[in-house]
Amino acid sequence: MKINIYGSTGVIGKKTLSLVDENFPNLKIGLLCAKSNLKLLTKQIKKYKPKYAFLYDHEKLTNFKYKIGKTKFLNSDELKSYLSSSKSNLSLLAISGYKSLYFLENIIQNTDNLGIVSKEAIVSGGHIFKKKNYFNKTNIFPIDSEHFSLFEFFNKIYSNTKIKNIILTASGGPFYKKKFNSLKNIKFQQAIKHPKWNMGYKNSIDSATLVNKCLELIEAHYLFDIPFNKMKIIVHPEALVHSIVEFDNYVTQFNLFKNDMSIPILNFLCQSKIKYKFNEKKYFINRYKNLNFLEVKEDIFPIYKFFDSINKKKPENLIKFNIGNEIAVDLYKNNKIKYTDIYRIIKKVTSLNLYSSLNTIKDIIQYHEEVEKKLLNIKI
Repeated sequence: MKINIYGSTGVIGKKTLSLVDENFPNLKIGLLCAKSNLKLLTKQIKKYKPKYAFLYDHEKLTNFKYKIGKTKFLNSDELKSYLSSSKSNLSLLAISGYKSLYFLENIIQNTDNLGIVSKEAIVSGGHIFKKKNYFNKTNIFPIDSEHFSLFEFFNKIYSNTKIKNIILTASGGPFYKKKFNSLKNIKFQQAIKHPKWNMGYKNSIDSATLVNKCLELIEAHYLFDIPFNKMKIIVHPEALVHSIVEFDNYVTQFNLFKNDMSIPILNFLCQSKIKYKFNEKKYFINRYKNLNFLEVKEDIFPIYKFFDSINKKKPENLIKFNIGNEIAVDLYKNNKIKYTDIYRIIKKVTSLNLYSSLNTIKDIIQYHEEVEKKLLNIKI
């Protein structure tokens, strides 16, 4: 059995390799892919000895030997060839942003079980997933805690029960008690200090603005075929309840587990059917005695009301919302805009009048590029 990991040097990639190390000694690493962290990728290659490796920032390999031991670095064409001609039991897609779409179709053809952390791929390409029956071509296993909790719920518990509402919980990030207008001068390092989760900077900023929950509503819509009018968000600072399901018989179920990404990743790795060793740690119910649930207030998270107003029947609106956020977070990271400008830029990008047929993954990638190009000529 083997696993391919796309995004091996990120938070989820590193945690997955650690869990494979500790619990799945018979699960082999077939391929490690990273964006630009050649130093860490090199260390991972020396330790895990995959057959192949890929670095998206290929220019960094110019003065670097193309093999480490028996591991060969692939270029883009070789990666596509490898994916089309081989098969893996597991693949983990943990690349942030829409660029994960470059790999998606080939990965789906290549793997039996796809663990997906890149919500942007589902947000931008979800309508294509449904149209081309991608969900039937491989077992798509969501790793995000909220969608993992719903995945477990729908697949193992109440798949045929009538559901009234689905509620996704948001930790609220570091600023859930502060008015949005007071955050203008918040520094990047403050915004990425999530109180509960250890995440990459993009997800941390999205958590602070609540954009991550808006994107997760889109993801849940595509993954589980839930109408938008049956979903909502509440703030749950303890981040222990990850989703709530309300039934039409007035019964409500809380999907609760420790705020540790090891839990969904371990469950995904178990899809390999390999026997594993796992040291169970007791987690007593009395740790859950103080749980708070708060309404999303517009003066704290204005993005939620704006998202609610978007015409979600048009995929281009959801894609523009996603693009606007990616661009705004990048600008904020590079100290070119204020924290509160993220919301303003998302609104501006979403309002752009730019149509495309969006019938293929290639169309979606081109649409992303066109929107980004158009923004170069617009004062943001």
